[in-house]
Amino acid sequence: MSLQALKNIRNTNNNAAKSEQQQGFPAMLEQFKGEIARALPKHINPDRMARIALTAFRMTPKLAECDPRSVFAAVIQSSQLGLEVGLMGEAHLVPFGGQCQLIPGYTGLMKLARNSGQVVDIYAEAVRMNDKFALKLGMERNLEHEPLTAPGGFPASDEERGDVVGFYAVGVLKDGSRTFVAMGRKEVERIRDGSRGYQAAKKYKKESTWDTDFVAMGLKTAIRRICKFLPKSPELATALAMDEQAGRQNLNLDDVINGSYTPVVDKDTGEIVDVADGGKTGNSNAATSTKLEKLEKIVAALRDANSVEALDEIYIRAEGDLDDANLEIAMREYRKCKDAISNSLI
Repeated sequence: MSLQALKNIRNTNNNAAKSEQQQGFPAMLEQFKGEIARALPKHINPDRMARIALTAFRMTPKLAECDPRSVFAAVIQSSQLGLEVGLMGEAHLVPFGGQCQLIPGYTGLMKLARNSGQVVDIYAEAVRMNDKFALKLGMERNLEHEPLTAPGGFPASDEERGDVVGFYAVGVLKDGSRTFVAMGRKEVERIRDGSRGYQAAKKYKKESTWDTDFVAMGLKTAIRRICKFLPKSPELATALAMDEQAGRQNLNLDDVINGSYTPVVDKDTGEIVDVADGGKTGNSNAATSTKLEKLEKIVAALRDANSVEALDEIYIRAEGDLDDANLEIAMREYRKCKDAISNSLI
């Protein structure tokens, strides 16, 4: 991509009025179509990518309220991974705090797993109450699932099979070996409850994808779990990391367009590291530094508090000063400090 084109994209006005901003992303797609083509892998058709991205953008009105550069960055990143956004379900453009996040779908994760060349097949299924399901672990692992059948031997309806009680995913490797993971409904719901998107939806009393399509999200959870144990391409590793850190992806337009965006992942926790020194995640602007400074002060205050009442006061004030991502960090610190104080009183 030419330096001037990159500067033009970077300098796209982020403070335009809403009526102008609604046209920001479509205008960027048209204006920089040639540069997009040069930024994409050779097997990706830029015209098709642009049409699909524009359709996905129009299907989610809230994206018009996001910084158009973040939408543009998410679309380019999706194409770099080899995933199509929108109706195919391979990846989704999701608005979050004025920024667009790229969230891989479970079909996208399966596609990337197969693309590694080491995975011949990968799939996930839901288990319902009236199905026959047997799981054996240990030295000789085995998994058997027989869905309830209707007359003629065809699968029974979901209503006849009963409520979902769990999910499993299976991976078949190139050498013929198989591996699988199984997750009960309670474990999946625990993961759901820890999801930032689900928490935000509950906070603002809105429906989340977990509410409208629990089965699809459960299948994705199982696929995501098994992908951690399969041979991974760089694209799959990046997609998994981005999915884990929705809301904190730190997509930087320069890095994405140059094809050099890679989440900085903690080798022990698997989480993306948020840093502000030198732009390791490509997000070292003054606004980010200010937010991190506020977070550091609040965390320090929480650690210095000597009573639960003081902790409560600090955290309540923090709710008005921090965005969702940093507030989550503050909440975790609040809980640690509260447990420490409570234990000291026993």
